[in-house]
Amino acid sequence: MHELIRDTACGVIGKLTRGEVTPLDLLDVLEERITEVDGKLNALPILCFDRARKHADVLIKKPVSERGLLAGLPVPIKDLTDVAGVRNTQGSPIFRNNVPTRSDILVERLEENGALIYARSNTPEFGAGANTFNEVFGSTLNPWNPARSASGSSGGAAVALAAGMAWLAHGSDMGGSLRNPASFCSVVGLRPSIGRVAHTPKFKIDRNLGVPGPMARNVEDVALMLDAMSGEHPGDPLSLPKLPNSFLSAARSGKRPKRVAYSANFGITPVDSQVAAITRQAAARFVEAGAIVGEAHPDFRESRECFHVLRAFDFAVSKAALLRSHRDLLKPEVIWNIEEGLKLTVEQIERAETQRLTMAARAVEFFKEYDLLLSPATIVEPFPVLDRYVTECDGKKLDHYVDWVAIASAITLACCPALSLPCGFTSSGLPVGLQIVAAPRAEGQLLASAKILEDILGMRDSTPIDPREPT
Repeated sequence: MHELIRDTACGVIGKLTRGEVTPLDLLDVLEERITEVDGKLNALPILCFDRARKHADVLIKKPVSERGLLAGLPVPIKDLTDVAGVRNTQGSPIFRNNVPTRSDILVERLEENGALIYARSNTPEFGAGANTFNEVFGSTLNPWNPARSASGSSGGAAVALAAGMAWLAHGSDMGGSLRNPASFCSVVGLRPSIGRVAHTPKFKIDRNLGVPGPMARNVEDVALMLDAMSGEHPGDPLSLPKLPNSFLSAARSGKRPKRVAYSANFGITPVDSQVAAITRQAAARFVEAGAIVGEAHPDFRESRECFHVLRAFDFAVSKAALLRSHRDLLKPEVIWNIEEGLKLTVEQIERAETQRLTMAARAVEFFKEYDLLLSPATIVEPFPVLDRYVTECDGKKLDHYVDWVAIASAITLACCPALSLPCGFTSSGLPVGLQIVAAPRAEGQLLASAKILEDILGMRDSTPIDPREPT
């Protein structure tokens, strides 16, 4: 493995700004690494190195001070988000040959900040179903055990990071699509607050269950990428202004939480006993930072019903036309979710929106007493990749394909930023992530606390890894 691959994003950017390496050097290193390992993992099925090198040629003609926060660092974009001139399949045969002519606002902003887009990361069809497989490119495999799932929907991004094919990666998250793969691959994934990262609206101006966010191998690198992604944009009416202080400085501030709460299940979901034990032990180590750690959580009793309805409504709004025109090309889970949305009554939508308001208000009250809420990021260890989704946990049957992500989707409904931090391994050597949640718009507190616990746990250098043998 090339020594640059093992470096952090912050470290590589330091080398770029000091002139020790060039953006073209980094692209060469990544292309070699992808050739070496991605045939075993299938994380980055679409490559666009020629485009990246053209952008690099333009960038290196600028003074270092004008190359942006990322200074020429290569970044892959999830195959749901438009990159001008590069295929965007959305993991669907319907869009197998779709090539957008304009990039998403998010991609434009990253490129303005010196990112070089060199690849698209694999995703399940339309990001649906937290296991990264599709009919266009096949399954993305977990480098810790390629017989296991990388989760999803940002599975390709997480695997690229864990296997040294990226220093930073773009992801998105509706019901855990950043947090689940980060947990399964032992990397860091951050779901920001609504509006923190501007993106091009599609189908609905106020469509906010899903948000874009950064992924990396450590907390500082995630904070750096959030800095490069954040800020308001007139094309996204919900976007928030850039804060006066950077998220990277917040991550490095050493600001400690005073009082944190842990819950294994939020009172709403089964959890594997080993996952619960590992995350509880990790949460308890906040005591070493001087925090009081207790067991508590907001009341999320309505979250399963609420998320089921609002997700189905989102699918109906965004994909009903595809059901009418291309039903034969959609996977069963997507058909089911669209049809669930089309059956909804106004009264059901009204009830779900009221439930979300109630849960979000309870979360705000909760964070008046606690600085953080901690839980497992996922309820199971990485499951067999041939299983489409988790159907049972701790002896309890789960109702449908999104039921197993309830511990993440509850936080989505509460409008809180949340991060998955590597915190240990099961007896079979598979990663476990701790979900760390802060109050709405409190990404600074979230990143500072996560960095403190990351230092205590000492797992920062557990990736990148070479792909293991399937077992």
